[in-house]
Amino acid sequence: MTEKRLGHKQTAVVFTLMALAREVSNPELQAIVGFTLDGQDRRRLNELDLVASHKQGRSFAHELTERGWAWCEGELGQETPPSPRPRSVLSVALYVLLSGVDQYRRREGLRLADIFAPTSDVTAEETPEDIESRIRTAYRKLARSPRDWVGLAELRTELGGAPAQDVDAVLKELNRAGQVHLVPESNRKTLTPADREAAIRVGGEDNHLLSIEVS
Repeated sequence: MTEKRLGHKQTAVVFTLMALAREVSNPELQAIVGFTLDGQDRRRLNELDLVASHKQGRSFAHELTERGWAWCEGELGQETPPSPRPRSVLSVALYVLLSGVDQYRRREGLRLADIFAPTSDVTAEETPEDIESRIRTAYRKLARSPRDWVGLAELRTELGGAPAQDVDAVLKELNRAGQVHLVPESNRKTLTPADREAAIRVGGEDNHLLSIEVS
């Protein structure tokens, strides 16, 4: 592990990449944890060879290096979060949890990569056609009848770890082609935080429901 501990945001990014165990784009980071890895934070993690970053479209995508995995193993053994103070109750509890994970790993002779591995249905190489197929499969499972309305929050849950921005792009294209219909929930009082987060913005309006014309 590096002599000087990382800052809170840098640590959060590295742990997120550890938990996901795959390449993650900035838009996906934003969707998962509410921030991206850019600027000085990205440059430092790249210079320390903890994270490898490359341009993906107009943003960056990131993945842990071997040295990054080794850093995580060392950081899991720390008993307290990095400075500066004040530290939140949640961050202190997180390090208690991480210490337990580290003790289990050592006891069982495991590497972190053995514990944190990408799920089999999440691949960085998925094409729009792959995602469309998964969307249609998930819709058929959720819909009670042909052309039934299904909540986008339910759909995203059924899709598992499919990157939100890729799902949005496919749904918007299908919507333009008339194969998918996206509409807002008419009774906004029934919307949950998950419904609002899962919404797709089209034409300046958040849409929460979809129906597939041909599934």
